[in-house]
Amino acid sequence: MGEQAGVLQGLAARRNEQPAHPERYKWIALSNTTLGMMMATINSSITLIALPNIFRGIHLNPLAPANTGYLLWTLMSFMVATAVLLVSLGRVGDMFGRVKMYNLGFAIFTLFSVLLAVTWLEGSSAAVWLIAMRVGQGIGAAFLFANSSAILTDAFPAHQRGLALGINNVAGISGSFLGLVLGGILAPIEWRLVFLVSVPFGLFGTVWAYLKLRDNSIRIPARIDWWGNVLFAVGLVAILVGITYGIEPYGHSTMGWTNPMVLGCLIAGVALLAVFTVVETKVAQPMLRVALFKIRAFSAGNAATLLFSLGRGGLMFILIIWLQGIWLPQHGYSFSVTPLWAGIYMLPLTAGFLVAGPVSGILSDRYGARPFATGGMAIAALAYGLLEVIPVDFTYLAFASLLFLMGLGMGIFSAPNMAGIMNSLPPDQRGAGAGMVTTFQNSAMVLSIGVFFTLIILGLSSSLPHSLDAGLLSQGVPAAAATRISHLPPVGSLFAAFLGYNPMQTLLGHGVLSHLSPHHAAVLTGRSFFPRLLSAPFESGLQKAFTFALVASLVAAACSWLRGGNYHHADAGAGAGAGSPSSDTGPVTLDTAGVSPVAAPNSSAAGRRSAAVER
Repeated sequence: MGEQAGVLQGLAARRNEQPAHPERYKWIALSNTTLGMMMATINSSITLIALPNIFRGIHLNPLAPANTGYLLWTLMSFMVATAVLLVSLGRVGDMFGRVKMYNLGFAIFTLFSVLLAVTWLEGSSAAVWLIAMRVGQGIGAAFLFANSSAILTDAFPAHQRGLALGINNVAGISGSFLGLVLGGILAPIEWRLVFLVSVPFGLFGTVWAYLKLRDNSIRIPARIDWWGNVLFAVGLVAILVGITYGIEPYGHSTMGWTNPMVLGCLIAGVALLAVFTVVETKVAQPMLRVALFKIRAFSAGNAATLLFSLGRGGLMFILIIWLQGIWLPQHGYSFSVTPLWAGIYMLPLTAGFLVAGPVSGILSDRYGARPFATGGMAIAALAYGLLEVIPVDFTYLAFASLLFLMGLGMGIFSAPNMAGIMNSLPPDQRGAGAGMVTTFQNSAMVLSIGVFFTLIILGLSSSLPHSLDAGLLSQGVPAAAATRISHLPPVGSLFAAFLGYNPMQTLLGHGVLSHLSPHHAAVLTGRSFFPRLLSAPFESGLQKAFTFALVASLVAAACSWLRGGNYHHADAGAGAGAGSPSSDTGPVTLDTAGVSPVAAPNSSAAGRRSAAVER
């Protein structure tokens, strides 16, 4: 006991030390928050590739009509939980300390990663457990997302925030692509490793953050806005639930957008969010600072973030379906290895991010966010347009080049856009502001998934029934069976392609297959029959999806251009957490770019004053 007490006293002493080297501290903050962001975003995507192995591991068929809800919520629960809590937890970080909330996020995320890895249940009970634990992981990720950008903005002077936020942001987004590769490697070995891989990093990050991170923020006592939190959470959950079930079949419809439950969720969600915005203008200490949107750099940057995420969110699913369900099987890859190779073949996208992100962040510190954020979205729009015209059965060099171009555009946009948003915020509102940014990003990604799936399903609905019917009849399948299968909702075929399955054996059943010749049975259940039938119908939906992404990117570029010049809401003489005055502290000028600065609450006790500085 004495030795244990000594260890605890030592940890407490280390915790209470003031950072002797502020210049060194900012790099500690960057490395720790980058680890947290990458860990969380890897886990947001690692299940995309690992789903077939996960469902096989818990002995549940994800393509059975009764189980599609489990499939969707295993995918979406993490993002929904994160999106709902980000603004609230950013505000809580402003009130009680961003570092404390960030540390708590690391611990929560690690705990639920362990609980996911030790799943002992099977069937639907196991699926419910996984969904609930993914919600817990999403809560931990929300703590990390909501506070990491604010911690970096506190730690770095204004002239280096683009670099810091660029590295952090690019690490986070590239983590979502690296998760695909990790899922493809680990899931075939043991599906629990998909969740267990986060645990050592989470334990290390939790201890490291507790010992080394310091809270440099302006903390103002406040009350929690309970009405705002409840209205926002219920409204956003209702909308996201409606979107999730809108892509499932309903009655005789291929999708559920006419389902009264879906319409009710969407209408109720919009109404509650409308009430929420009114309430937030009335309460003394709101969760969402609506007045922040008077800052043009903040509002334009958030609009660009929303549109960027609308174009990017469903992209991951579309590329996985394209590679895993169609292109790879047609080029000799068995379904058992397509998850791994789909992740590997998407690496040029990650490479583009890693090349462009830090460089654009550094340059935006000098030249401002507008030219890079605008140019990045224009480049991404060009990549979407070129992807729309290449054939479904592409040559890989052309495909990889366009993925790299897309990654470059997204990387050029992401870091300057985030730096521009965070620089525009008053120091005591950075946690809430960061939460708002990431809420827009995550909510738009869930919405994007619904949009992209809807567009693809519309494309499939027009020509897939005829292709399936003709293809099955050509292999000797009886007309009645071919008609039955061809009239099934196309969402089942889409999910099969997404998971890298050939559903023909399940759809036809032993009774039909046993009456066919061995050659025809082998063709129907082989790796190329189903992908070949899906190619032409999929191309129609693919073009619609890329057109949507192209338009969203162009509008995002326009929003980025409208943000104005290089704008900093600098805290005069505060040193930005580095112990020295901000490089942007200088003659205070009136806003000449249409920005209406928001005055920070009185923080004279902290010895700081805020000023809007436009360079």
